[in-house]
Amino acid sequence: MFLLASAITRINRFIGRWASLAVLVIFALLLADVVLRYLVGQPAIWTAELATLIFGVYAIIGGGYLLAERGHVNVDIFYGALARKRRALLDILTFPLFILFVGVLLWQGWTIASESIADMERSNSVWKAPLWPTKALIPVAAVLLLLQGFIRLWSDIRVLMDKPIPDDVFGLPGAPDPDETTTPEAGK
Repeated sequence: MFLLASAITRINRFIGRWASLAVLVIFALLLADVVLRYLVGQPAIWTAELATLIFGVYAIIGGGYLLAERGHVNVDIFYGALARKRRALLDILTFPLFILFVGVLLWQGWTIASESIADMERSNSVWKAPLWPTKALIPVAAVLLLLQGFIRLWSDIRVLMDKPIPDDVFGLPGAPDPDETTTPEAGK
């Protein structure tokens, strides 16, 4: 089971790192659009739309990575002040909400993706960009997020049981307890 969890976490981290490079591509596309528009006087019809499509992929495919790296937003006023075991318990108690969200994302994403692929959907712009590849990634991203969510649940259960949480298997561990100090001088 550890091997499967480790493989899923590695896949999400790999995808997340590669997807982060999409920001550079988006930047280059938008820069090219500005240069073409203001220096040449002729905007490209495809740069802004392609940047939007790439951003769509970037936004949906990074969910599993963010969960593995604990990068999603928390209300740290309350959550951050809790001890590690209490945070794990709260995560376990709110897990059904996560399942509900990802379940709807997977269900609706599958419907959107399958219809788009069946129609080989394209945009209504002059360029007629293919939309189906971006929409096809919605259920893929939902499955990756769901799998990483189960790994996170397992991690939270292990926290309650005082078992180790290797980050290569479960992703980054939660923050230390608020009363723990993490400076090297604290141990002296």
